[in-house]
Amino acid sequence: MTLPLDGITPHGGQLINRIATPAERQEFLDQADYLPRVQLDDRLLSDLEMIAIGALSPLTGFMEKADYEKVVTEMRLANGLPWSIPITLSVDADGAEYLKEGEWVRLDDPQGRFVGVLELTSKYRYNKAHEACQVYGTDDLKHPGVKVLYNKGAIKLAGPIWLLQRYPHPLFPQYQIDPTQSRALFKEKGWNTIVGFQTRNPIHRAHEYIQKCALETVDGLFLHPLVGTTKDDDIAADVRMRCYEIMLDRYFPQDRVILAINPASMRYAGPREAIFHALIRKNYGCTHFIVGRDHAGVGDYYGTYDSQIIFDEFEPGELGIVPMKFEHAFYCKRSQQMATTKTSPSTPEERIHLSGTKVREMLRRGELPPAEFSRPEVAAELARAMNIATYEI
Repeated sequence: MTLPLDGITPHGGQLINRIATPAERQEFLDQADYLPRVQLDDRLLSDLEMIAIGALSPLTGFMEKADYEKVVTEMRLANGLPWSIPITLSVDADGAEYLKEGEWVRLDDPQGRFVGVLELTSKYRYNKAHEACQVYGTDDLKHPGVKVLYNKGAIKLAGPIWLLQRYPHPLFPQYQIDPTQSRALFKEKGWNTIVGFQTRNPIHRAHEYIQKCALETVDGLFLHPLVGTTKDDDIAADVRMRCYEIMLDRYFPQDRVILAINPASMRYAGPREAIFHALIRKNYGCTHFIVGRDHAGVGDYYGTYDSQIIFDEFEPGELGIVPMKFEHAFYCKRSQQMATTKTSPSTPEERIHLSGTKVREMLRRGELPPAEFSRPEVAAELARAMNIATYEI
């Protein structure tokens, strides 16, 4: 099933829709008690949803072995289309034994509710160490993405999926904008060029700087914070969203920005995930994508600009979305404004650098980030969330 296209062509040429119609949903519900079950965790539930709404076009389900192996080794689907992250459903070998190829499998959410179905076309084994080293660049279990991978089952299930119904997001229903809707909004606003921005952290001055630099050259900005599963020590999604609401209300031209949620979970795959994030925003209708310092990175596993360099591994125009590469922004004491080494004459001693990790550490110590790093209203919101007793605006 495909949908009408507006604006930039989705990855693979068609925007996928795997949300069951009311009649299809009822047909599956009537079979609910007779279907074998697989229970999804929150990450897999996010993948199911992303496939169904077309955010992972051209995927119609969990990857077959040929697609999986080519993605892991070459960052391409079996048909040669660029794709950097495997989208798969893994189960324990004992559970897979009772699942028969050619049959429907009931997919339940973590609470045991019937949310989707898988048309099981194949089952296959895979090499976790190989996937870890290729996709994450390491097999170190301290890496959060690798840890998740090694906790998965030994058998992958492949085949098309159906999501039974699209429910409002429990926390952010007003920001639940699917690719069909974002494309319609861009068209309604007359935007021909749209830059997407991905983050799992609260917005800070460096984010604001590169977003506004990008906004100088395009028609609109699509702020698309990730609200799926992240590391335990990341700031909660509701706090991050409130920070964005504050920033949009006070510091951005509201007619040139759309805030929406990205329901995906983080992989922390660094360079590979930067490509993945770009392709997702292409499916939402973005023509450009911001790639900053250590995009989707964690710890010291990736170089500062590896997530920018990886885009050069593809032919110009092959990805179908333009990466906008930014250097690490900082507050320049000499010019008293945000800058990068491209625009600032300052010495290293005259620059204030703070990462999201350092800010989280400050907040846990009961300290507020300085005004050079965070707008005071955002710092106050973070203080409330971290139960810091004293804060000022």
